[in-house]
Amino acid sequence: MNQWYLGVLKKYAVFTGRARRKEYWMFTLFNILIAFLLGIVETVIGAGDILSNLYSLAVLIPGIAVGVRRLHDTDRSGWWLLLPIVNIVFLALEGQSGTNRFGSDPKEVA
Repeated sequence: MNQWYLGVLKKYAVFTGRARRKEYWMFTLFNILIAFLLGIVETVIGAGDILSNLYSLAVLIPGIAVGVRRLHDTDRSGWWLLLPIVNIVFLALEGQSGTNRFGSDPKEVA
């Protein structure tokens, strides 16, 4: 499970290539769980929002990068990430089989 989260962090600012649905959604799930746990810790120790804010800032670029790579997997430009409702639909769609203009199919590579 950590491979999906740490794999995205290792590709910190890589906006080229493609990302599988599983990679994107597992990264999103881990972010939600970590944010929830940080919220609990902040409440218990009375730290305010400093930990959550730092964490959100740290994963902002990797989150955008994996979103762009996910859209590339569906053969769409990363700019679609700017449209809130439409991009959720595109992020949930299955990726294009075979090679597209953004690279080879990540399912074939894995």
